[in-house]
Amino acid sequence: MPPFLVRPAVHQDLAAIERCLAAAFAAYRDRYTPAAYADTVPDLPALERRLQEMRMFVAVAEGSIIGALGAAAHGEEGHLRGMAVVPAWHGQGVSAALLQQAETELRRLGCRYVTLDSTEPLHRARRFYRRHGYAPSGRIGDYFGMPLHEYRKTL
Repeated sequence: MPPFLVRPAVHQDLAAIERCLAAAFAAYRDRYTPAAYADTVPDLPALERRLQEMRMFVAVAEGSIIGALGAAAHGEEGHLRGMAVVPAWHGQGVSAALLQQAETELRRLGCRYVTLDSTEPLHRARRFYRRHGYAPSGRIGDYFGMPLHEYRKTL
C-alpha cells in the first residue's frame, strides 16, 4: 500500500490544492506567459469554480495534500486538468494513482476516451502521459500565447 491515499477533493481542500499547484509549477514560472501561469496555478475563486465544474481528486500523505488532478465528463469525452504533485513526492507513484482514480471515475461516468493538454516546458509530464497510454492528437492550441498540445487515450 502506498504511503498516501487518493480521495475526492472537498471545498476545505482548496487552499492546500492552491499550495500544491504553486509548488508543482514554481520551477516553470519563467517559461510560462503570466496569463498561462495564472491559469495553471489558479487563485481560490478559480479553484472554487473548478471544483464546481469537475471532479477533483487529491493525494494525501500525513495530513497534507501532495497531489491534485481534475476530471470532467462531457458525454463520451473525459478531460483531465491540473495534474500537480509537490516536488518532494515526484517518482513515488502519486501521479499514477491520481490518473488511475480520474480514469476510473470517467469510465464510470460513461466516457469512452479522455483528453488532456500539456505545455511545451512540461517534458517530464508528457513522457509520463505517453507511458500511461496517451498519444499526441496532433491538435495544438493557443494557451495564453503558448503552444498547448492535446493528448488522447481511449478508455
